[in-house]
Amino acid sequence: MTTIEQIDRSRVPRHVAIIMDGNGRWAMRQKHERLFGHRNAMTAVRQAVEAAVQLGVEYLTLYTFSTENWNRPQAEIDGLMELLIKAVHDETKTLMDNNVRLQTIGDLQRIPERSRTVLQGCIDRTAANTATTLILALSYSSRWEVAEALRQICRDGLKDSDIDEETIRRYLATRDYPDPDLLIRTGGELRISNFLLWQAAYTEFYFTDLLWPDFRHEHFYEAVYDYQQRQRRYGKTEAQVEASK
Repeated sequence: MTTIEQIDRSRVPRHVAIIMDGNGRWAMRQKHERLFGHRNAMTAVRQAVEAAVQLGVEYLTLYTFSTENWNRPQAEIDGLMELLIKAVHDETKTLMDNNVRLQTIGDLQRIPERSRTVLQGCIDRTAANTATTLILALSYSSRWEVAEALRQICRDGLKDSDIDEETIRRYLATRDYPDPDLLIRTGGELRISNFLLWQAAYTEFYFTDLLWPDFRHEHFYEAVYDYQQRQRRYGKTEAQVEASK
């Protein structure tokens, strides 16, 4: 298992994104309902955040609730919204202790008002923190994000000659953050499920069969160590990359 001492601190990814998959399957293996898995996932969230802070990762984005998740049974949705309130309430002190700033992206108007109020309270309380920025993707999907960006571009009356890649980037929900360098997905699935599609154009992917509730510090270190063994070329040849060092 990878240890923190094996990580090259000069080459830590600036932004790590995580698709936290496997809560339901983990719960079923324990012969419990799906919400049991979501409740036990909070330990994994805490460990991932702590590992990011330890390594100096500037941004950590967690795919918390997708727009597609609204299609789940209402009882599960209600349970997740209540769990969100409890988690934010319980973890605010931990965020403060670790100097972590909380932010959100997504269609938050669909989130119940009580949940939004609790979230905003934590966002306000942690606003001055300067270590890692923790971004919760809530009621989020890339297709929603791109469609919303295009709608806003039309509302602003931009001409086609005004629009380039940078223009689109400024209209995305992630406009204040760098693109992710590393995307981790737990649960064994080999897809990114409508998550940061535009931003992940040159992101390195790391897939693991580990179910999210079992994720710990060392698994975060392992993903970062694996990332550090790769050469990011951005369309250049290996010789060009070596020559630029």
